[in-house]
Amino acid sequence: MKHIILYIFILTNFAALAQDTTGEDYFNTDYLRYQNHTYKEYIKTIQLHKEGWEMTYPVIALKTRDRLVLSFDDIETEVKSYSYTFVHCNAKWEPTNLLPNEYLDGFIENEIKDYEFSFNTTYEYTHYKLTFPNDDIKLKISGNYIIKVYLDYDKENIVLTRRFSIVEHKVEIKPTVKQATIIDERKYSHEIDFTINHTGYNINDPFGELTVVITQNNRWDNAKDDLKPLFIKDKELLYDYDYENVFKAGSEFRNFDIKSIRYQSQYISQVEYVKPHYHVKLLSDEVRRFKVYFHEIDINGRYYIKYQEGEDSNVEADYVYVYFTLPYDAPMIDGNFYVFGALSDWNFNNNNQMIYNFEKKAYQLKMLLKQGYYNYQYVYLQDGKTKADHTFIEGSHYETENDYIIYVYHRGISSRYDKLIGFEIVNSIKKNLE
Repeated sequence: MKHIILYIFILTNFAALAQDTTGEDYFNTDYLRYQNHTYKEYIKTIQLHKEGWEMTYPVIALKTRDRLVLSFDDIETEVKSYSYTFVHCNAKWEPTNLLPNEYLDGFIENEIKDYEFSFNTTYEYTHYKLTFPNDDIKLKISGNYIIKVYLDYDKENIVLTRRFSIVEHKVEIKPTVKQATIIDERKYSHEIDFTINHTGYNINDPFGELTVVITQNNRWDNAKDDLKPLFIKDKELLYDYDYENVFKAGSEFRNFDIKSIRYQSQYISQVEYVKPHYHVKLLSDEVRRFKVYFHEIDINGRYYIKYQEGEDSNVEADYVYVYFTLPYDAPMIDGNFYVFGALSDWNFNNNNQMIYNFEKKAYQLKMLLKQGYYNYQYVYLQDGKTKADHTFIEGSHYETENDYIIYVYHRGISSRYDKLIGFEIVNSIKKNLE
């Protein structure tokens, strides 16, 4: 009887969600997107990180032993033939005019041969993994890239795209994070000041040849990408603005832990098996816009796949349905709320858009997620905008801990592409990260 009641609850309270989030507009291969994007609904849990640790950002040094690892799950049962290639991009993530043999060394197209089947899970899936550069393909120059994975050797049948970067360390970046200088922003924002020292590396026109980008937790929709040096002192370029390099600090990310579904961890109200899958209902969240700062250790919006009772989380972690609820008196008329973070690829689409339930007076969302530890937050995206507001629901406090990533690109007068000559991570609380 308990199972039946829960099943009825799921069908009634999330009926609108099931109808409105089919993802028909999002999952298509009509055109190639030069961003993190999933083109097939059966592809889940795409991760791209530096070899050795899942929490790293997808940036490696040119002509070193550094490698990146791409992994993803196919929740359809049959094994498929996946291939991949790379596309070189400029600092604004637009394709360059370079030919593949100008930035690739080896076979232009290659097959993903490493896969495993899920074991003892309610959701059967195949786990695919690729490590690169490898014996088949190497990357010859620095800059931005996307990896494109496609099906059955057909480049038009795209499965996924993911961004990554190759850096050649030619300049030294010395960053600091502090409270905003502007009085009105001091309680809510971070200011990222830095200098670029290019001793030993020639930059003729820093204003015209350099592109500097700052991201917050490697989120690209609110990146600062039009920064010019404020002062030039010998071989040092000073970026010490009061406004142009300021980010709303936001709040610490919310979290939930589904590494085990044998018990209810913090922030989970119910774990139930409704044949054939598990359903996890999170506690109702609250609007934190006017709350005081609350310190909680987070992983800055990322997630970590882990199955607590197994040895190989890649294939033993199960997929479960997770339910989010955000009480709100009335629906917004000029935009939408999204569950946001790495669990949504830092994107906005039908799969992470919340639907308003008039009966419950709350926004709700159901997501299929692999077992692990997740960070997330609620963001508001106004109609017609591409930058989401992460403070509308969450609030903003200068005490919040964030990563800020600085990318320095250089295109000389005779160059045909943007070299990535500097990369630095600075944390608003901790010491600078490598």
